[in-house]
Amino acid sequence: MNDPRPTEPQLVSYTHIVYGLHALSVLIALTTAATVVGSFIFGLPSIIAVVMNYARRSAVAGTWLESHFRWQIRTFWGALWATVLVAVISAPLMLVLVGFLTLPIGIAIISLWIMYRVIRGWIALREGRPMPVGGTVEPRP
Repeated sequence: MNDPRPTEPQLVSYTHIVYGLHALSVLIALTTAATVVGSFIFGLPSIIAVVMNYARRSAVAGTWLESHFRWQIRTFWGALWATVLVAVISAPLMLVLVGFLTLPIGIAIISLWIMYRVIRGWIALREGRPMPVGGTVEPRP
């Protein structure tokens, strides 16, 4: 991804705020009885973060920050769809008691994936690096 226009410092700060909101959702879950997945998908900080992503998506188009916005949006929707999939698979398996294991194990794996993506993305942003898009990272000019 080429960076045809300079990235405004305000947009970098804005992206930090979005990561901060996602991290706040994770922190709320880790310090309360909520699950990371539940807090991330249904928590107000993450919902606000995703709305912020969509609101300023056009402002970062064509910059290295676009990869971070895509990463953040995909993390939110990926967590939601993975949770739905785990619930749909686990629900009928509860009839034979296996679902009572698959559900918490699936939620735990999704929780770790969320934390990984928030941490990895925020570190890359702090270092001024774009996130991988389609499995490759194009260097920032």
